[in-house]
Amino acid sequence: MLARPVGINARRWADLPDRLRSVNRSRAIRRRIIAVLAALIVGALVLGVAVAAMVLRRPLPSHSGTVTAAVESEVRIERDARGVPHIYASTDEDLFYAQGYVHAQDRFFEMDYRRHVTSGRLGELVGEVEDALAADAVTRTLGWRHVAEQEWDLLSRETQSYLTAYAAGVNAYLEGREASELAMEYTVLGLQVSVTDPEPWTPIDSLAWLKAMAWDLIGNYDDELGRAATYQALGSVDRVDDLFPSYPYNRNAPIIPSPDSPVSESDTGAVVVDAAWEEAISSDAMLLAMEALGAVPELIGRGDATGSNSFVVAGEHTESGLPLLANDPHLGLGAPAIWYQVGLHCTEQSATCTFDVGGFSFSGMPGVIIGHNDALAWGLTNMGPDVADFFLERVHPDGTYEYDGERIPLETRTETVRVNGGEDRTLEIRSTHHGPLITWRVGGTEFITGTPVPAGSPTGGVDGYHVALQWTALEPGRTIEAIFAFNRARTAQDIARAAALFEVPAQAIVFATVSGDIGFQAPGRIPVRDEVEGPVPSDGTWPRPGWDPAYDWQGFIPSSELPSLLNPDEGFIVAANQAVTAPDEGPFLSADFDPGYRSQRIRALLNGVIDSGASISVDHANQIMLDTRNPLGEILIPSILRLELDDDFLQEAVDELEAWRDAGYPNDADSAGAAFFNATWAHLVLRTFGDEVGADQGLDGGSRWVQVVHGIIGQPQSPLWDDITTVSVTETRDEILLQSLKDARAHLTRSLGKTPSRWEWGDLHRTVLNHPILAPGVAPGPIAWLTSPAPFPTDGGIATVNANSWSVSLGEGNQLDFTSRSGPSMRMVVDLADLDASTWVVPTGVSGHPSSGNYTDQLAAWRDGEVFPWHWSEDSVAEASTNTLTLRP
Repeated sequence: MLARPVGINARRWADLPDRLRSVNRSRAIRRRIIAVLAALIVGALVLGVAVAAMVLRRPLPSHSGTVTAAVESEVRIERDARGVPHIYASTDEDLFYAQGYVHAQDRFFEMDYRRHVTSGRLGELVGEVEDALAADAVTRTLGWRHVAEQEWDLLSRETQSYLTAYAAGVNAYLEGREASELAMEYTVLGLQVSVTDPEPWTPIDSLAWLKAMAWDLIGNYDDELGRAATYQALGSVDRVDDLFPSYPYNRNAPIIPSPDSPVSESDTGAVVVDAAWEEAISSDAMLLAMEALGAVPELIGRGDATGSNSFVVAGEHTESGLPLLANDPHLGLGAPAIWYQVGLHCTEQSATCTFDVGGFSFSGMPGVIIGHNDALAWGLTNMGPDVADFFLERVHPDGTYEYDGERIPLETRTETVRVNGGEDRTLEIRSTHHGPLITWRVGGTEFITGTPVPAGSPTGGVDGYHVALQWTALEPGRTIEAIFAFNRARTAQDIARAAALFEVPAQAIVFATVSGDIGFQAPGRIPVRDEVEGPVPSDGTWPRPGWDPAYDWQGFIPSSELPSLLNPDEGFIVAANQAVTAPDEGPFLSADFDPGYRSQRIRALLNGVIDSGASISVDHANQIMLDTRNPLGEILIPSILRLELDDDFLQEAVDELEAWRDAGYPNDADSAGAAFFNATWAHLVLRTFGDEVGADQGLDGGSRWVQVVHGIIGQPQSPLWDDITTVSVTETRDEILLQSLKDARAHLTRSLGKTPSRWEWGDLHRTVLNHPILAPGVAPGPIAWLTSPAPFPTDGGIATVNANSWSVSLGEGNQLDFTSRSGPSMRMVVDLADLDASTWVVPTGVSGHPSSGNYTDQLAAWRDGEVFPWHWSEDSVAEASTNTLTLRP
């Protein structure tokens, strides 16, 4: 027996074995409890994983087998490894029925989300979220759904039958499926709000989507509002015009070059403004309008990179001997991608089956938006005509407004905005003959009142001024019929007829045919504005005095007068958002175009291949769209390298700029010089223009500022270099350049380290592809991880051909944010000699289901500049097919 230790009571020592046994029993019990708890936790995790898997897998559709459907004859749907469907049917209606079916299979939540946004019913989907309710209020005010309903009766019976068949196909897939079987998003939303089975799809839902597309491509909307905001800061039309320069015809060619025309930039001279107009544009009305319109969600993207590249090359310059057509629309980037790839094939051409077309569609709409048929290919870029104006209105408390010396009653209508899980809200919408009033607050409880803000007499200062929006898309039209006309077009004449229907959004159309033609056609319902002899600008660049009838629109440009081009002598056409014609040729379309750095670079690349004696191939065309040469480099670097530096720390970074120059100014993700240059550019824009317009107003880093700096880089003493906030000092170009370099050096040292050679542009410039409602920061981490791919380094930037936007703005922690949220929404090259040799790619994939293998299976290729074969012929489609779904009557 063990000896009792000194100091231990004998009785306690005697009881020790029992106590030890008790302790051992307690430990054993704890171990068993822990084991049971561990088993329960593991079981819960397994159950959670199983439930999560069920939630994620449940909506995945079957892409093979046979389904009984309301079709006239058997329909075959072939899908390749990337899930791209090619539909074969014997009637047009069956084709669109099946297209509706596959769209619903793969993208129904996206369709439903878009339907709620365009109808002003987002609150019904996501609940009492103030941003959603503000969006509903603005969309209802604009009346997108209301206009779409009016368009139905304008459409031909044929078009109505296509829309009806498409809706029937969508609803056939919805039938018998609850919300959780259609998309995992409904299950996640069901944790916060009540989720019911989605309502049936209707043709009006498809028509309303066109309004959202038109809204994001509205033309000079941002510039017109930007001028008004800048005027409030500067108080001078002339100084504002310096910051919104006209198109540089002397440097960059329009779509239709004209060597015989003068190419000097326009000069309107000094402007003396009208006192009443000045009072109105200086009022809170403009700021309230901007706040209200900013509430509308971006569905296909806005901003500087929301443009496009397109070019078409005649057979005389191609390897194949027939034309090549390339297109990469720059739009908002997200998950899933905007576009849905599809093929629509009649098994036999007849009076009842007239389509054989493939390309890029929008889920929620029948037909193909961009693509090719067996005879013709077409591409679209934003042409940017001025199709909207803001009218300053003098509104009185009695519900009247002033026009031509009279007081006219406002038109009013009342709508109810329903809120999932909350109280319904009433919205009173008021309009003048120009359009709806968009002047009210969108925050808190005020956003839904629709009452004057502020109220009072328009003659007593700012009180009583409102802003009305006149926009061509708010008039019913037949744009949907243009889609079907493009899909069946075979000649330049067919394209012209289709363009006459393509009223809004007005997109520049490039096309090529298998017979060897290449061409360009301008479409659109574009207003005519009279030149008004008076103190208020009348060209559509500024908000207009609504009380003066001289500023009203005077009809629309006839489609027969819109510019076009067929088989130009130089053998190619480039349309990349630049001006359409020389300033004195053709009808006036707009004063605000992209300044043309991208288009001029594409022209240079094409001419380079042609002048070398080589022929342009599909690979050449794809490489051109990936070009990252930064036009800012050759504008700024010579002045930067002439600066006298006495700081070795700064010189080490500037040395990277010299190496970057020698490499050709590439905005590549792995470039140290691009990182330092773009950071320098951001600080230069903030220092040069932030004082004039405010660091949070309009400094998107975009090509407009490139043009402004290009205009003053040779003027070291230009007043625009001066920081007007430093009253006792007048800064010059070199002082601003030097300080911007120092700012950038400090910025990158903090964020990327002190060694410039280790910096990389892609460490700053990363592309984000977020889900529209389940994005990081909104959805729980695991869900956001599943729905939104991780950000990744990105080539390109501002004004490069490979345009990926970023904004010069100070974000959280007063830090610059170089994140890209818009860029090439797809890339395609069509070879008219061999359609099976064509290529395409989208940023994510065909599927909208995050757990699908086709959700992001094209992302790596898109990121790395790679493409996939675009199967066209039935043999090629069959060879690539991995799944076949049959719809039987």
